[in-house]
Amino acid sequence: MSRIYGLMGAMDEEIELLLSAMTEASKTIKAGITYTTGIIHGKQVVVCKSGVGKVNAAVTTQILIDRFGVEQIIFTGVAGAVHPDLNIGDIVISSTCMQHDMDVRALGYARGVIPYQDTSEFAADPELVRLAEQACQSFDDRYIVGKVLSGDQFVASRELVTALHQEMGGACTEMEGAAVAQTAHMNAVPYIVLRSMSDKADGSAHVNYAEFTVEASHRSHRIVEYMLKHLG
Repeated sequence: MSRIYGLMGAMDEEIELLLSAMTEASKTIKAGITYTTGIIHGKQVVVCKSGVGKVNAAVTTQILIDRFGVEQIIFTGVAGAVHPDLNIGDIVISSTCMQHDMDVRALGYARGVIPYQDTSEFAADPELVRLAEQACQSFDDRYIVGKVLSGDQFVASRELVTALHQEMGGACTEMEGAAVAQTAHMNAVPYIVLRSMSDKADGSAHVNYAEFTVEASHRSHRIVEYMLKHLG
């Protein structure tokens, strides 16, 4: 039996291109989330919109694994740049993911560390990272492989951006990736997060975000398509 891939986004703009490329589509609703199964570039896929935030993302990921038996997960969408070298339109390929709003510093833990757990930073699958890099290079996209930071807040503060980069080594910030990553890790399912920068997360976010979301989603989508074509 061929491998089943879970393709996730948080918003309509982030999955509509995938849905339009799908054949043999069939929909299932579970926990209020619509999961569309079908074929893209000869691969069996399940495409879904998680909704915004870490709880939505974690629940959606677990259902993908339990109900649909996905064996690899690709989460795609937009994010705010944290690394100073990133510009709008650039791509971040996750090396790892971590929660920036997991904050138990008052008890002596570093920012982002989940107490009583072996790891709080969840590594992306090396082969998926390699394929994503190959895709970016083929499209001549500017990209970096770096840490994706997630939190249940829309970051629009220069001070917080500086802290997330300097304290946690973050490349970008968004609201779902670390939840997908942790859930995938707990289930031993390979994952990757691909983010196209829609803003610089620095206070100008409200100006840039809507304008660049669609363009950024297109950049992420073509990388996912490339990966599907080249996945074993």
